[in-house]
Amino acid sequence: MATVVERERKYSGDEGFRLPDLTGCGGVATASDATALDLDAVYWDTADLRLARSGYALRRRTGGHDAGWHLKVGAVGGARTEHQFPAGPEDADPPAELVALFRGASRGRPVAPAARVVTRRRERRLLDAAGRTLAEVAEDDVRAEDLVGGERQTWHEIEVELVEGDDALLDAVDDRLRAAGARTVPVSKSHRALRGRLAATRPAPADPAAAPVVDYLTAQRDTLIGHHAGALGGDEDAVHDMRVAVRRLRSTLRTFRGLWDRAESEGVRAELRWLGGQLGPVRDVQVMAARLADAVHAEPDELVLGPVGARFAERFAADLATALDGLRAALGSDRYTDLLRRLDALVEGPAARAVRPRWVTRRVRRAVTRFDERLDRGLADGGSDDAALHEARKAGKRARYAVEVRRPDAKLVDRLKDLQDTLGAHQDSVVTREVLREQALRAYADGENTFTYGLLHARQAAVADRAGPALAKARDRARRRKVRRWLKG
Repeated sequence: MATVVERERKYSGDEGFRLPDLTGCGGVATASDATALDLDAVYWDTADLRLARSGYALRRRTGGHDAGWHLKVGAVGGARTEHQFPAGPEDADPPAELVALFRGASRGRPVAPAARVVTRRRERRLLDAAGRTLAEVAEDDVRAEDLVGGERQTWHEIEVELVEGDDALLDAVDDRLRAAGARTVPVSKSHRALRGRLAATRPAPADPAAAPVVDYLTAQRDTLIGHHAGALGGDEDAVHDMRVAVRRLRSTLRTFRGLWDRAESEGVRAELRWLGGQLGPVRDVQVMAARLADAVHAEPDELVLGPVGARFAERFAADLATALDGLRAALGSDRYTDLLRRLDALVEGPAARAVRPRWVTRRVRRAVTRFDERLDRGLADGGSDDAALHEARKAGKRARYAVEVRRPDAKLVDRLKDLQDTLGAHQDSVVTREVLREQALRAYADGENTFTYGLLHARQAAVADRAGPALAKARDRARRRKVRRWLKG
């Protein structure tokens, strides 16, 4: 299976639109002659179109230079990841490797042909002076059919996809196409083919007072599902973003718990905690491995005594393999898809109660106040209580996420993030010191020199010592009246 990152933009034009000369755009010196291609793609989805609704597109395509099964993940207009798998002549269903990648988006439900898109393509390569292909421009005459609803459509579309060019080239081409009368198309061909049924799946609008909470939960759920494929492969950014989405979901369900049936929302929170427990070990190992590798590299050679870097690499490679096995098992389980279905029901279903306009703000204020109290307790003895500061850090995350629900652009979000980062640096030093102590004991038992482990331990202790003054300063900035005035309204 091949995986590529696709960066493209789509456009449409009125009848009679002609592709303008694109030489001079972002280093384009010339364009190749047009090559004609006939593409026939069948898009697959669940009965309720969960793949399309989650930003996934699964197709089996014939024709062109990359015929076969394709799974695209991401929104049109940005970087999309495309997983490609060859198709055999007798293929009746998507390959298991692809099914695993979209299992979260499908919620574990079966997929079937949903739409057919037939394209007559005229493709040109945009070349620089050295003959390198910077981008490909395709003019597509499209015929689409919803294979369930029966709706048929035709349209003309222009695609510009980067090859060796950059975003500056895309921007320059964008200016040239717009000047010629083209308009951006914000959705994929499959979305256009399924637009009627997709419109019917949109949830009813939430109560205006509760809408910020529902919108925030929806965005985090979509982030969680959008990073499923990357996390399955151990991609560091995907694991991190998926873990943060889980934290935000759990925190929001707790802060605004009065909106839903208490037993169900708490049940979903418990399952999210389980999922976070599968993501956490993977991310923690990735972060710790990078942190200690950098720490060893930063020391002069004469202070690195023994195979310190090699020992860390061995340990973390084994730990990461074990953690990834656990995560992959979790993401392939029925428990995971059951969690996603229950989350859908909370996000898309009616609230259990109506709330007054100021209810959300009062809940936000309560979360911020609790953080203030936890932080003051953590700093009461000069910041020497590591456990209390860790609890304050967790409360700080809940406060920040609550503020994001109500006022995502508020200065208070940035101030709370600064506090959270400072608390995080302190907690990281606590955890890192424990890892260094364990590794030093192993090295000692193996007869190796432990000097460097002690040195790194002292460096981390110094980080914790510097956290106190930084925390006090960040706390004062976060408590200024002007950044909190809206909480009292």
